[in-house]
Amino acid sequence: MKKVVKFGGSSLASAEQFRKAADIIHADKERRYVVPSAPGKRFPADTKVTDMLYSCYHLAEEGQDYAGELKEIEARYQEIIDGLGLSLSLKEEFETIHKQFQEKAGENYAASRGEYLNSIIMAAFLGYEFIDAAQVIRFDENGDFDPEVTNQILGERLKGMEHAVIPGFYGAFADGRVKTFSRGGSDITGSIVARAVRADVYENWTDVSGFLVADPRIIENPEAIETITYKELRELSYMGAGVFHEDAIFPVRREGIPINIRNTNKPENAGTWIVESTCQKSRYVITGIAGKKGFCSVNIEKAMMNSEIGFGRKVLQAFEDYGISFEHVPSGIDTMTIFVHQDEFIDKEQKVVSAIHRLADPDSIDIEADLALVAVVGRGMKSTRGTAGRIFSALAHANVNVKMIDQGSSELNIIIGVANDDFETAIKAVYDIFVVSQL
Repeated sequence: MKKVVKFGGSSLASAEQFRKAADIIHADKERRYVVPSAPGKRFPADTKVTDMLYSCYHLAEEGQDYAGELKEIEARYQEIIDGLGLSLSLKEEFETIHKQFQEKAGENYAASRGEYLNSIIMAAFLGYEFIDAAQVIRFDENGDFDPEVTNQILGERLKGMEHAVIPGFYGAFADGRVKTFSRGGSDITGSIVARAVRADVYENWTDVSGFLVADPRIIENPEAIETITYKELRELSYMGAGVFHEDAIFPVRREGIPINIRNTNKPENAGTWIVESTCQKSRYVITGIAGKKGFCSVNIEKAMMNSEIGFGRKVLQAFEDYGISFEHVPSGIDTMTIFVHQDEFIDKEQKVVSAIHRLADPDSIDIEADLALVAVVGRGMKSTRGTAGRIFSALAHANVNVKMIDQGSSELNIIIGVANDDFETAIKAVYDIFVVSQL
């Protein structure tokens, strides 16, 4: 068996955390390929190294003195090296970074150095081979990740290699220019490596013991999710659930490789398994609850709308013309409602309204702001009667007014629209009816 293990920033923020990660790797000989993040916060008031690099580069870009800031970053790494008792020197690497900053190598290059340097330390500490992600992870000329070229290059490089450390978060164009993924992109790198080596498991080590049913900032000590499918994870991640980058699903999904989210500080916990499909029933009807604030609804009314061919296309054309994407489009016989991000819409609202009138000739348009969307997700909902009814009942009991409800044909999730002020209350109400009542 082969396992790819990715460690997040909090798991590699200090020498002590490095040792924990190394113990985890050495505890299982199948953990052969390691993907490190940049050092995260050592304590709540600390600064992540990636943020330090961004700030440092911005000074360089503006022509200001950044030597002190770069020395601080170097000191962070030296603290880890000294704590691990290594004789490793990063002097040449920092000289190169200094030169590249002077030559305005770009924000992507600057941000990528956090993972690059941490991986050099991890490779030295483990005695594994270091592979620069810029050599094996490819982006095309448009700046999009090229999965097939990457899989070929990385697969060839790792073929027959017993152990390796590959930095997360970045790759490069064909000409060698560094390109990063979005923040949290080390999760994606781990998934890419898992696909390339055809791993049996992709372990993602972080500072929490897997996924939780709800946000712990809203629900005190929420229950953990033992097993979640790729589809469920996509729904929850899109609606704001953290822990794992949603785009990291795709490389392993096509190979059927399961993902195991684990806690570096509590390695004895089984964590959460992310799988393609499972016959295992979740402990509750729902798998998770997530949501976002900051939406508004555009309600369009027109008599006999349902019999007018192309009406929906005309309405959505008005949003597309002004570069606004929509979240949900619940509709009735004579009504159609478009939910959009309020901050994207507010400056263009009257232009969009005018365009809808021009293109679709509605009877009226009404806009409501300060709304939130709550996603209730679970594979168990499909086979359980009365799920929507229980949600409505719980929200009514909590005095939450439901502005919208939308359920896809997959019956995997139910989206509820509520006022921003009712967001936390709605999540607590749903959690209580499906989880607390079953404990």
